[in-house]
Amino acid sequence: MPDPASFSYIPPDATKRQSGGLPYLPITLRYRGRSITANALLDTGATINVLPHKLGLQLGVVWEEQTPIAQLAGNLSTSESRGVLITGLVSEYPAVRLVFAWTQNESAPLILGQINFFQEFKACFDGSNQMFTIHPKAQ
Repeated sequence: MPDPASFSYIPPDATKRQSGGLPYLPITLRYRGRSITANALLDTGATINVLPHKLGLQLGVVWEEQTPIAQLAGNLSTSESRGVLITGLVSEYPAVRLVFAWTQNESAPLILGQINFFQEFKACFDGSNQMFTIHPKAQ
């Protein structure tokens, strides 16, 4: 099994000086020949992965070609969403297929949740030291 990769928590808004941070993971998303790199919030309380509308557009995803999915919950409950399958690359690990709820909400963060990020990766959080580690599930 590959060694775990370690990351530091970063403030939600890196342009502001804030104490403390959150577990944001740098991830490269690929879709039909296009790719973007972004910081995604690891959210163990999120049921599904969430892709903000602007990132989907940057990847070339076409809204009308995606299947509508069940309504999102919480602060995204009023936003329509569509299901989209995207390849994710984390650190030096092999690429994985990730299912996202692509929302039209322009202020939604990029979220990695239980379905299916945490089914593909093991994550260990150390909030007192503002660090976390991840590694792919055992094959």
